[in-house]
Parts: sequence; structure tokens; C-alpha cells
Amino acid sequence: MGASRLEVALPLLLVASLYLRGAWRLSRRAPRAFPAWRLLPALGGLSAVGVALLSPLARLAHDLFAAHMVQHFLLVMVAAPALLLADPLAAVLWALPAAVRPRVGRLLAPRKALRRAWARLTWMPVAWLVGALVLWLWHLPPAWERALASAFLHDAEHLAFFGSAILFWWPVVHPAPRVRPAASLPARIAYLVLAAFQQALLGLLLTLAPWPLYPSHAARADALGWTALEDQAWGGMIMWGAGSAIAMAAVLVLLARFFGAGERGSLRPFLDRSPGVGDN
Repeated sequence: MGASRLEVALPLLLVASLYLRGAWRLSRRAPRAFPAWRLLPALGGLSAVGVALLSPLARLAHDLFAAHMVQHFLLVMVAAPALLLADPLAAVLWALPAAVRPRVGRLLAPRKALRRAWARLTWMPVAWLVGALVLWLWHLPPAWERALASAFLHDAEHLAFFGSAILFWWPVVHPAPRVRPAASLPARIAYLVLAAFQQALLGLLLTLAPWPLYPSHAARADALGWTALEDQAWGGMIMWGAGSAIAMAAVLVLLARFFGAGERGSLRPFLDRSPGVGDN
């Protein structure tokens, strides 16, 4: 069944309390440095992790492949980008004691090993490749079956999906610490489209497979009144349908920003030549 409820709930409560404490401190000291709207993705992301790993969905995911896909969807396509949109670094730093804060900050200073390593891992080609490899390798039937049979491997699977999702979404959202220059909007759009394509391809293969790929789920699905192929097909549709919908929503946001920036750029010569207050 994977990690116990306590092993998941305690870290979630700790992270939530750190974030809220730091956000409160930061908003009092510099209100503009912490927009209140960032609380929504932070709490939404943590809630998505809670639903994936603490709700009845976690038990059902051990039986049904489709429920397992919903679990991974929440971790990879909801929780990870939402937590990055919350831009949590500043809030978490301000939650720490004043004496500890500079030490943690120094770990992320320029030319430090941790910062250099993170810059390499969040380089777009690396982050994209890691996300794709984690997705495809864990869905190989031998790896999937071993994870279902071992609590340790099941936890490792969830950590791999969530960790690779953080890497994947990092260059798209570009939160602090900004260890690399921001990628251009067209590069981010191409990055997401290519990722959605490879994810949809795997989902389609799962949906159209003529035989059950995961014997453990097949046996449990039959006991719950589903056929094994129905369960597997629904899981594949969740992967390419819901997963692609999130990726395409992000693409639309980036396109809106791209065309908005282009529109402002096209008006800039006229704005620059517009009369000032003191002009006749």
C-alpha cells in the first residue's frame, strides 16, 4: 500500500505550516513581495498530494489501474505545477529562524554546488528527458508489478513521479531560485507540446492494448466488477486526456502572454511618441 498515512500527513502538515508562517511574516514585512494569491496554488498543490496519497483513492489505486492513473495525474499535473506557482522559496526561508536563514540562503548562492547542480537538472532538455524516462520506465509491466508488490518500491515510484514533475515544470513556471535565465515563451510552448505528445502516445498505447499489461490490476479489477481491459483503457484515457488538457491549458496561457507581449511591443513606438503632460 506504500507509505502510511502518518508518514505522508506529517510532512504535508510541516510544509503547510512552514509556508503559511513564512507567508505571514513576509506579507507583514513586505506586502508586495508576497501576493496573497500565491496561497491558493500552495494550498491547492498540498491538497492534491493529500487526495492522491491519503484519501480512499490511495487504497483504490492499489486495485484499479484507472485509479492509479488519477493518483499520478494529481501528483504530476496538479500538485507539482501548483506548488511551483506558489513560488515557495521566499516564504519557506522566512519561516526559518533568523540565525538559520542566511546559512540556507548561502547554499543557493552563485557558484555553489547545489545551485550548479539544480541549474543542470532544470535545463529544458534534461528536465524533459527525465520526465519522459520516468513516465515510460515506470509503466513497463515488470517495474509496475514490482512496485505494486513492494511498499518501498511503491513509495519510490511516487517520489520519482513527483520529483521528475518538479523538474519538468520548473523551466515552465520559473520560480525562485532562478538558477537559469528564463526560457523564451516559444521554447516553453514547444517544450509542453512535445511532452503532451509523448504522454498522449503512452496513454493511447495503454488504451488500445488488446490484452491486459498488468496482471495484478487485472485480477483486482475483475473482483470489483470491471473487466481488465476496461480498467486499462480508462487509465490510458485519463493519462492522455486529462494530462494533455493540463498541458494544453498551460500552452494557452503562454500563448496569451506571447501575443499580449507582441501586441504591447507593436504599440510601443506609438506610446513612446505620445505627447506628455507638458507637451502642446
